[in-house]
Amino acid sequence: MKIQPAGSQPSRQGPAEWFAGRVRIDPLFPVEPPSRMAGNLVTFEPGARTAWHTHPLGQTLIVVQGMGWVQREGGPREEVRPGDVARFAPGERHWHGATATTAMTHLAVQEADDGGSTVTWMEQVTEERYRADAP
Repeated sequence: MKIQPAGSQPSRQGPAEWFAGRVRIDPLFPVEPPSRMAGNLVTFEPGARTAWHTHPLGQTLIVVQGMGWVQREGGPREEVRPGDVARFAPGERHWHGATATTAMTHLAVQEADDGGSTVTWMEQVTEERYRADAP
């Protein structure tokens, strides 16, 4: 058993290449082989969001506070609230973040592929795409 004390890893700001707006990432657990799983607590201020991205083995988001939006490519933008679980399939292009007026925090869990990658980042979600509720 290993207990990682809360706050033992410093918070960091989400990089501008991967996020729009103010985002705080609190690392919870890194990949530790032979496990492939990693998790972060991610807080998005109102209007903040990820860039488009994929995960080689998928991603699970568990919303813990606030209200947010998630969208997979080709699908509608969907609202998520505390207790909601959003699962993205391996390779599914998507984005997620806060609504325009409400902050949102989620637990993000994903697995590393054989090369150690957990995510492939792409272009930013445009303001028009972010605010539109249909593809």
